[in-house]
Amino acid sequence: MRFFTNLSSLSQRRVLQLRNLLFVLALLPLARLVAFGFLGRLGANPIEFITRNTGDWALYFLCITLAVTPLRKLIRWNWLVRLRRMLGLYAFFYVALHFTIFFWLDHFFDMQEMWADIVKRPFITVGVLAFALLIPLAITSTNGMVRRLGGKRWQWLHRLTYVIVPLGVLHFWWVKAGKNLLAQPILFSAIVALLLLARVLSEKNRERLAQLWSRRGAGNTETTGTVLMKEGK
Repeated sequence: MRFFTNLSSLSQRRVLQLRNLLFVLALLPLARLVAFGFLGRLGANPIEFITRNTGDWALYFLCITLAVTPLRKLIRWNWLVRLRRMLGLYAFFYVALHFTIFFWLDHFFDMQEMWADIVKRPFITVGVLAFALLIPLAITSTNGMVRRLGGKRWQWLHRLTYVIVPLGVLHFWWVKAGKNLLAQPILFSAIVALLLLARVLSEKNRERLAQLWSRRGAGNTETTGTVLMKEGK
């Protein structure tokens, strides 16, 4: 219990150190792929291996990013919010790598062939749609863009995360379903469903608190008005 209490109040220096550590750790999946490439350990189908691996890590980072807010509220580690932007950008990074491999190694930059593949195969359609929705989120991730858009508009735009992550899970499900491997997709679906449910419940609690405070405010106003009228008499 003391361990969790200590972590709930990390200093700014400690958070910065943790963020730097996570920045390095998040590059390890890419470093592993590069090492495997040099060592000839990418398997019989290197393109498929790299595509699957980058796609898996993209989904991992999307889920981790989505988990930041519920986890922060559950264990009261407010400093987690300061890691969310970096985690989200790493999710975009691995999604972009995943798409680049599809566009480059699978189709050799043939736009016509790639477009035909996107239209023909639903799991690719969903994946490309998720990537397209991620682009404006990555572009507007800076403090400058937050100021330009305004806090409310920026928040509404970044709620696209709640669409993107389920699309990522659906893409993953269809890829694995083709090989009758549904254990992981079911697990990811359950995790994302729980995270989204936590978000919905949090929003409802916030609305209830707002209504409660507004009622109290109205009650206090009425009481003050009654007292003033009595004093006036």
